[in-house]
Amino acid sequence: LLVSSTVGKDRIIFATKEDHETPSSAELVADDPDDPYEEQGLILPNGDINWNCPCLGGMASGPCGEQFKSAFSCFHYSSEEIKGSDCVDQFRAMQECMQKYPDLYPQEDENDEKSSKDLEAASMEASAAKEEEGSS
Repeated sequence: LLVSSTVGKDRIIFATKEDHETPSSAELVADDPDDPYEEQGLILPNGDINWNCPCLGGMASGPCGEQFKSAFSCFHYSSEEIKGSDCVDQFRAMQECMQKYPDLYPQEDENDEKSSKDLEAASMEASAAKEEEGSS
């Protein structure tokens, strides 16, 4: 005997001990590789980025989603010797956006000044590496 009632948006179901002793009648369906809702991981078989991957933690759909997508895409498709060294502007735009929403994107116990100095240092290192590459 299953008793079901609805309270607001929640559905409450009471099950007896006997209900749990009965074998499940659920059927497993074979995975369909063409199912667009099937979890594919971060990178799809064709090499594209799966923006719906739960591994991104919703970063692609938040208020800074477009900046995140731009920076992540740039990094993913970067063919520079130091991967992503050509994406500093996109990452800076993403960071500037995220600083506007500290409740959604908490900084990891660093003040914003230190974070932007770190970013500038990384940018200068990438630029120096490019110059060295060009002069050899």
